[in-house]
Amino acid sequence: MIFNSYMMFLNKFIHNPKEIGSVSPSSRFLANRMVGELPWEEMTAVAELGSGTGAITRHIASQAGQRTRVFLFEKDEHMRSQLQRAYPGYPCFSNACHLVKLIQHQGVEQLDAIISGLPFFNFEQELREAIVEQVADALKPGGWFVAFQYTLQMKRLLQHHFELERIRLVPLNLPPAFVYVCRKNKGIQ
Repeated sequence: MIFNSYMMFLNKFIHNPKEIGSVSPSSRFLANRMVGELPWEEMTAVAELGSGTGAITRHIASQAGQRTRVFLFEKDEHMRSQLQRAYPGYPCFSNACHLVKLIQHQGVEQLDAIISGLPFFNFEQELREAIVEQVADALKPGGWFVAFQYTLQMKRLLQHHFELERIRLVPLNLPPAFVYVCRKNKGIQ
């Protein structure tokens, strides 16, 4: 199963590196770091962007409470169908550009947290900014945005939309990754 995930991920990367962003799924070290940044006892609604093969989703599922609503976003149709089979209780969508509309259609006004594995810096600037704005609009005041990237190039854009609390390096990932931990300003609806 894990070998198959790696092979599928590598194949997808070879055919579309701008959308996949890495040669392998996130390591358990990276997934633990990202999921461990959130106060799960307070989480009622969470989204994961760029769910891929479920490397981080598994860790979300192990932390989410029974009443926590989890929404998955994955553009790749094959990966999305695998996620739907593995996590039938988690609605799975294809386009994070419609994040706000999709969660509201599911009866959730705003999210407590968003975890992202999207390769933002690979995207065209317009798409990158549109998704970051959707994230900001989808979060409750004080909501968490935890995203990993392979460079520090997203720092300025994220600081423009959020309070950047910390950046942590996770060296035990291929390639090593930076985890951005952000909060939506509590005064912003």
